Amino acid sequence: MKIVILDRDGTLNHTSDEYIKSPEEWRALPGALEAVGRLNHAGYHVVLATNQSGLGRGLIDMASLNAIHKRMLKQLAAVGGRIDAIFYCPHAADDHCTCRKPLPGLIEQVAERFGMDILGVPFVGDSLRDMQAAHAAGCKPHLVQTGHSEGLRGQALPPTFPKTTQMHLDLNAFVDVLLKKSAESVV
Repeated sequence: MKIVILDRDGTLNHTSDEYIKSPEEWRALPGALEAVGRLNHAGYHVVLATNQSGLGRGLIDMASLNAIHKRMLKQLAAVGGRIDAIFYCPHAADDHCTCRKPLPGLIEQVAERFGMDILGVPFVGDSLRDMQAAHAAGCKPHLVQTGHSEGLRGQALPPTFPKTTQMHLDLNAFVDVLLKKSAESVV
C-alpha cells in the first residue's frame, strides 16, 4: 500500500497561534488541496496525524473539530482529493500522553489501523516536533517550509532536526519530488 502521512496545521492549511477553532478559520494553503489530489490520483492513500491540543485545553469541542474536518474534506473533494483517515491527539502538553507529537504514538496508530509496517513511509510536516515524531516512528521526515517553518526558506536544515529530514518549499514541491521518484522506480 502506498501511503503518505501529513500533519494538518501549517502543512495543509494556514496555522494560528490562537488555534483553528471553527470551520471559518480553516483555510487551505495555496495548492495544498490539489497536491493531495495529485497523490490520490497517483495511487497514494493520504492520512492526517495532527496534534489538536485545543480540545484538551477546552478551546474547541468535538463538534467544532468535526465541522472543521468536514469543511476540509468538502474542499478536497471539490479538487478531486481525499483524506483516508484522520488521527489526532486531543491532549494538552501537560497530559503526558504517548500520542502527542514529538512522540510517535499517532504514527503507530496509523500503522496499526492499516496493518502495515510504516518504516520509510513519507511523513510531511512543518515543525521540529513533526520531524521528531516521524523519525522516531521510522518514517521518512519531509519538512515543508510553510507554517512554523516558513522562516527556514533559503536556509540549511537546522542541526536540531533529524539528519534524514528532506526540506521542500511546500506540499506541492514535496509531491513533485515523490511522484518523480515513483516514476523513476517504475522504469
